[in-house]
Amino acid sequence: MSERAPGTARCIVVGGGPAGMIAGLLLARAGVDTTVLEKHADFLRDFRGDTIHPSTQLLLDELGLADEFARIPFSRLDGVRVPAADGTVATLADFGRLRHPHPFIAMAPQWDFLDLLADAGRQEPRFHLRMRTEVVELVRRDGAVVGVRCRDHATGETEELLAPLTIGADGRGSRVRRLAGLRMREFPVPFDVLWFRIAARDADGAPVDVGRSLLPRGAGGRLFILIPRGDYVQAAMLIPKGSEPELRAAGIGAFRAEVAAAVPELAAALEDVGFDDVHLLDVRLNRARRWWTRGLLCIGDAAHAMSPVGGVGVNLAVQDGVAAAALVAEPLLQGRMSDRVVTAVQRRRAPATIITQTAQRIVHLGLRRAFARRTVPLVPRTVARLLRLAPVLSAVPARVVGVGVRPEHAPDFARR
Repeated sequence: MSERAPGTARCIVVGGGPAGMIAGLLLARAGVDTTVLEKHADFLRDFRGDTIHPSTQLLLDELGLADEFARIPFSRLDGVRVPAADGTVATLADFGRLRHPHPFIAMAPQWDFLDLLADAGRQEPRFHLRMRTEVVELVRRDGAVVGVRCRDHATGETEELLAPLTIGADGRGSRVRRLAGLRMREFPVPFDVLWFRIAARDADGAPVDVGRSLLPRGAGGRLFILIPRGDYVQAAMLIPKGSEPELRAAGIGAFRAEVAAAVPELAAALEDVGFDDVHLLDVRLNRARRWWTRGLLCIGDAAHAMSPVGGVGVNLAVQDGVAAAALVAEPLLQGRMSDRVVTAVQRRRAPATIITQTAQRIVHLGLRRAFARRTVPLVPRTVARLLRLAPVLSAVPARVVGVGVRPEHAPDFARR
């Protein structure tokens, strides 16, 4: 570890998620003394974003972490197939058609991905990761944020940590953003998501081939998204916003019956699914009007909560972290951090956020109509026919989802 005055750093990163860990690693590789604060004791949280997109895999290559990532157990998602109005299944996105070194989405446990970044960070003398450390207050002087007051949950002690820049990467419920008084623009969302796992086996216990494509399913007006994960399926039930209590009140038997109607080949495995295994995601879609205040910058979900539509949240968070590190590293090293620098981060990343969220809002409109009619959204016949006649078109949504609107690459100082 580098020598430094007690209670100081060049940059404080609050939150050890994808945005915070990437930003912390890159800044340390630039020579910026960086402390990452994570309030939990580890990264083990279930049903977080597990999609490692092609652009993120390429970034890991650029950072010299490809071999480490290859050792993580992950499954491949090669495409998105959607039921069509003509009774067929349309390939809406085919990642195999991407002209890219990694033409697939890797479904990897987020805790393994974050552990990989943490291990890489520990190789850098200017990277300091403090687990079980929670920010309780921002420290301000002369109208600027100059650090944080944090509590070490291992010792119960509270201390001040000062730095020219604090980066808030503490998720969509960001305490840093709230303490900074940054205002959000909220967009209506018509649904929540119930996440659960279904073992990929039949009534005799034999394995069921769940393929390598994401496939929406529907029955009885319910919509499900099935993500193949090898020996199990990660299932998402989309429900009208706020309707979870009503669904649970109907009982686990009714829940299993609804799922079995959509996924009959896995009906036997549903006997092992109880409500304790079902987790609610309160879907939010918002973004900060301004991502920063003097001495502080928010990135990732702290700046813009994404809908699960497209599974792009991790990808955007990582890209925010890369852009932030690339733009603030030199000013931090030279002692010339300013509002202009943090404004540049928002100016670079906001367009991609707005375009992606606009696309998600369009999908939300279709889901709202489907919930109102108790129907399952289907690809129109003409679109399905066009995709069959010109399958190359499936590369367009694959690129939008898998690579993103404005992919970021590792700056030279971070490449290995």
